[in-house]
Amino acid sequence: MTEALNLDHLRSWIGRAETHDEWLSPWTASAVAAMLRNDGQAWQAGQALPPLWHWCYFLPVAPQNGLGPDGHPARGGFLPPVPLPRRMWAGSQLEFLQPLTLGAPAAKTSRVMDVSLKQGKGGALVFVKVQHEVHTGGALLLRESQDIVYREAPRPGEAAPPQAPPIDAAWSVEHRPDTPLLFRYSALTFNSHRIHYDHPYTTQAEGYPGLVVQGPLIATLLLEAAQQHNAGRAVRAYSFKAVRPSICGGLLRVRGQSTQADGSLTLWAEDGEGALLMQATARFESLHQPSP
Repeated sequence: MTEALNLDHLRSWIGRAETHDEWLSPWTASAVAAMLRNDGQAWQAGQALPPLWHWCYFLPVAPQNGLGPDGHPARGGFLPPVPLPRRMWAGSQLEFLQPLTLGAPAAKTSRVMDVSLKQGKGGALVFVKVQHEVHTGGALLLRESQDIVYREAPRPGEAAPPQAPPIDAAWSVEHRPDTPLLFRYSALTFNSHRIHYDHPYTTQAEGYPGLVVQGPLIATLLLEAAQQHNAGRAVRAYSFKAVRPSICGGLLRVRGQSTQADGSLTLWAEDGEGALLMQATARFESLHQPSP
């Protein structure tokens, strides 16, 4: 497959940009709160949107006949047409500069920053880095650098040995993501990637043992728990990296160390067997301190 990759052609997408305008609907925040926090109250205009909930806004609307065989929008539009069958959101690095306000307009500008090719144990890997910036009234509210990886179809015995997570957790929260949760999160993010709802496709075409829990959902559950353990502080920076897929129905533990004096802490997610699923870091700041 590596020979079929024309890296120069794929790198011609670098610099390509698109902008999505959005009215930050309180209903969407209410739906996310019901899903993540068991909160049945209606959120109101003027409230601040919690960190990472912006992933349920600024969504590209691909027509049904514009979807590829994996359920994603067909490649070659905003993102380069990487000819590898499996795609995943490998991680992000985020800066929260000012809160997004419900009931207000905002715009997200996305730009392809880099396309690179690496050779892994399972074959070719193409990494696409995309930068997202959210503005309102000319003010920058949020900046995110997103890493997308494309890889070859699975090979027999390809699965890498599990990594061990840290052992010094100060707190731990358990989840068991089920199909209704995966459905709701895919619906709220308008994500039609079939690995999250189509069991035959997931197991037969992409080689996973079951439906895959969305990486951004795990990242959100991690940060939600970290915020609960940092009352009176606001998150200013967050980064995460997916390590291993989490399978629907399995135990998911989100854990964190004690917050350091500078507001930073290490976070991670692990499965019921103790295998590392996601590693993350966050930086919190006292609410009375000014934003950077």
